[in-house]
Amino acid sequence: MPWMHALWQVPYKTCMDGWGALGKFLYSNVFSFIFKRSWDILWPALGETLYMILLSTLLSYIIGLALGVVLVVTRKNGIKPMPTLNMVLGTIINFLRSIPFIILLVMLLNVTLQVTGRMTGTMTISFPLTISAFPYVARMVEGSLIEVDGGVIEAAKAMGSSTWQIIRKVLIPEAMPSLINGFAICMTTILGYTTMASVAAGGGLGATAVTYGLSYRQYDIMYAASIMLVVLVQVITVAGTRLSRKKDHRIR
Repeated sequence: MPWMHALWQVPYKTCMDGWGALGKFLYSNVFSFIFKRSWDILWPALGETLYMILLSTLLSYIIGLALGVVLVVTRKNGIKPMPTLNMVLGTIINFLRSIPFIILLVMLLNVTLQVTGRMTGTMTISFPLTISAFPYVARMVEGSLIEVDGGVIEAAKAMGSSTWQIIRKVLIPEAMPSLINGFAICMTTILGYTTMASVAAGGGLGATAVTYGLSYRQYDIMYAASIMLVVLVQVITVAGTRLSRKKDHRIR
């Protein structure tokens, strides 16, 4: 499936080429005081990490949001109860959630090859990351939507709103602060998973820290990559918390 391979490979190459050009510009004009060897290792690794977590989080949240909505709508006391569908879908999600990422990564090697055209590498890691994360997101979305006040939903029903209108205008807007928090948590979880990218010959800050620390004993690179990961987690967490508070209509 050449078109599917291009769907994964072309955006990655484009993004990383642009990231590399930005890195050369910044090093020449701003960060020339940094040891060039460290810059040449850590800057591409940062770009690979950002690419993996942003793409995987976006795809997993799109899939997980849809599944989470279906789980809430079809539950026993939901807007449109469908117990059989809810049970089957819930079982599949629980099954996928129970598989550790490192095992799922190996299990999906052949599927990854069909989708991305390669079995290993930084670009291909985004696919198993997405598959591993979306069941987790689905349950998180389900929990966020269940917290919505049932009285608001009943009021929407009384006004003749359709199921889709209730989902779009009541459930999701009311749960938005919790959904944003969940998005940030999902990003930090995926960021932790990217450390295992080295198993599949992938890159990123986590793989760089493991490779240079464990294999090459170059602890300066390991510590620098680890610090950058910590900073990334803090940035994501703080940004998610602030955006969540901004969208929470209960906070004045």
